[in-house]
Amino acid sequence: MIPPAPDADPTPTVDGTQAPTGAALTLDEAPGLTEPDKPGWRRDATLFLGGQTISLFGSMLVQYAIMWHLTLETKSGSVLALAAVFGFLPQAVVSVFAGVWADRLNRKVMIMAADASIALTTLALALLMVAGSDDLWLIYATLAVRSIGAGIQTPAVAALIPQLVPTAKLMRVNGINGSIQAAMMLLAPAVAAGVYASASIVAIFFIDVVTAAIGIGLLALIHVSRVVRADLAPGEKLGYFDDLVDGLRYVHRHPFVRWLLGFYAVVFVLAVAPSNLTPLMVVRTFGEEVWKLTATELAFSIGMTLGGVLLAAWGGLKNRMAMIVGATFAFGGLSIAMGLSTNMWVFFGFMFLVGLVVPFFSTTSMTLLQETVEPERHGRVFGIVGIVMALAMPFGMAVLGPLADRFRVESLLIAAGGLTLVVLAVAVLAPSGRRAMQAVRASDTVSDAPAGQSSSDAP
Repeated sequence: MIPPAPDADPTPTVDGTQAPTGAALTLDEAPGLTEPDKPGWRRDATLFLGGQTISLFGSMLVQYAIMWHLTLETKSGSVLALAAVFGFLPQAVVSVFAGVWADRLNRKVMIMAADASIALTTLALALLMVAGSDDLWLIYATLAVRSIGAGIQTPAVAALIPQLVPTAKLMRVNGINGSIQAAMMLLAPAVAAGVYASASIVAIFFIDVVTAAIGIGLLALIHVSRVVRADLAPGEKLGYFDDLVDGLRYVHRHPFVRWLLGFYAVVFVLAVAPSNLTPLMVVRTFGEEVWKLTATELAFSIGMTLGGVLLAAWGGLKNRMAMIVGATFAFGGLSIAMGLSTNMWVFFGFMFLVGLVVPFFSTTSMTLLQETVEPERHGRVFGIVGIVMALAMPFGMAVLGPLADRFRVESLLIAAGGLTLVVLAVAVLAPSGRRAMQAVRASDTVSDAPAGQSSSDAP
């Protein structure tokens, strides 16, 4: 046990409230311990990320295979649109509730249960297709269940990482995780294409079941305790909806978290143009050869992989806000540069740079939330993050997709880049943005102060 010092001052949080000091935490329950105080965290993090990587690989194979199968079998845009709805909307709806569960239940058990449910659903579809049933509603139902599972799993995973990893190592571990996910984006399409062409979509479903089982087995080797609810008095209990409302109020009242989530959502919507419309620009401007589309995706994925590796090796700046602001400025400038590109290879170079910058925005944002938000609220906050991520891209495509049929993609890229720079300027210069950044700087001052020294005494 690690008891608090009897005369310890309450620790101020980023929003200016006082964190309670009376609760003693076990080593497994305290997420912010330094490495010497948390023996075995490297093993636990390796097992966790390894299991999630294997499980993610199977899930990505299924994702590509289903989209290809629906495209080849139906050649219908409406079918693909419905697949997108069933694949994203349930995740967005369930994420709020899953965030509450992640703060009330054992996060490890949540992840294992979600993985198992997804695997069993995929296995059922595989067996039905082997028996000759291939109705579209079966695929839609499977996509919906997988989406629900992802909605449950995503906030639990984001909340579990800081529970396993010391705070000082979060940026590096998140960088490694981002690099792994980017590498999967390179590997999964090739493997999915090979299996789909040589065997069938059913074979890919069976692979996903096996990878899910491996991921569950590796996670079972890690000991994870339920998080101590420091926001509750001893013996106090809150109802489910009380917890849900408390999480929403926390985000609304916390100046930095509210600012970052709003900024995150707007940037993600504007990022639709450089991420989803560039293949259309390549076909219209540089030619319809398949290798050109492949090169576009490879340039982005390789850049994203290297960006994650760089962030993991470097650890990033102490000033996380500077990294987020700098990455957003780069997004805006690179989007404009792509819109002005007239040479295909120069365009590929800009796509590589966009991918390189992505981890410096997304990974840094995630790490800053993990460092800022109290552990007992991680699940609820990351549940809201899951909603933002699930809705931002479809909303952006709903707006920019039809515009791409009326205007040149280059014009949309330039407009999106310009709007990104305007949003950045407004977000940084607005009173809410200044207050958010001041709160982060105040938190850094507290964390940098030597033991026993108050923030007002810190140099």
